[in-house]
Amino acid sequence: MNTRPDATVADTEILLANLEHRYATDGQDVLALTGIDLAIRKGEFVVLLGPSGCGKTTMLRIMAGLIRPSSGVVRIGGRPLWNNNVRDDQAVKELGVVFQDANLFPWMTIEDNISLPLKLRNVPRPARHEKASRLAQLVGIGGFEKRWPRELSGGMRQRAAIARALSLDPGILLMDEPFGALDAMTRDNMNVELQRIWMATNCTIVLVTHSISEAVFLADRILLLSPRPGRMDTLLEVGFGRPRDLYVQGSAEFQTIVAELRKRLDAMH
Repeated sequence: MNTRPDATVADTEILLANLEHRYATDGQDVLALTGIDLAIRKGEFVVLLGPSGCGKTTMLRIMAGLIRPSSGVVRIGGRPLWNNNVRDDQAVKELGVVFQDANLFPWMTIEDNISLPLKLRNVPRPARHEKASRLAQLVGIGGFEKRWPRELSGGMRQRAAIARALSLDPGILLMDEPFGALDAMTRDNMNVELQRIWMATNCTIVLVTHSISEAVFLADRILLLSPRPGRMDTLLEVGFGRPRDLYVQGSAEFQTIVAELRKRLDAMH
């Protein structure tokens, strides 16, 4: 497992500097994350990995502007995400977010779900439906635009959620366990599809997962967090070429990286 330096200032898309987050629960102060310093390059695919409760989702939500960190700096495309207690709208426009649940509105067609962010921006109906159609093709659900969410499989609903997140052309896609609820075969196929979508859009992706093999298959770099409070335990590069197919998982190098990560995770328990 080879590590490499963080991104230079010029090509940094996401910057976390001296990041720390605390929250209160049951009257107690809990330190969730501390000492996080990370620079993510434009167009990079970074995966956050670590034991349950280590702060992976908290870190992703901080990047998304859904949580304001207790201290430290968050920059998106060179812009501070927070100015005092106010989020920077221009920075937020660079972000698309996908959660484990597709969160599609059941009373709206797939087309209308995908194009909802455009509707909220007052984009005319013909233009937003044309874009929804293009995005449906991109994510592999072309022809299903007029269907209802209940008529689609879990994997197809997640494709629609990814299309919706891409509707405003974000430079950054933040994904929290997007395939965690899918069966193993569908999940493998979605990993291949996500790689294809990422390569087609050139966006920067940060993905949270509990799956070591998913992390190694998808990532340019993997950030392994320690148990709470989450600290940067390991930052490693995955050097396989692109595009990767599922057969790479059978290679000795792939299995070695998976085994070393599993050993590090087991040592944390």
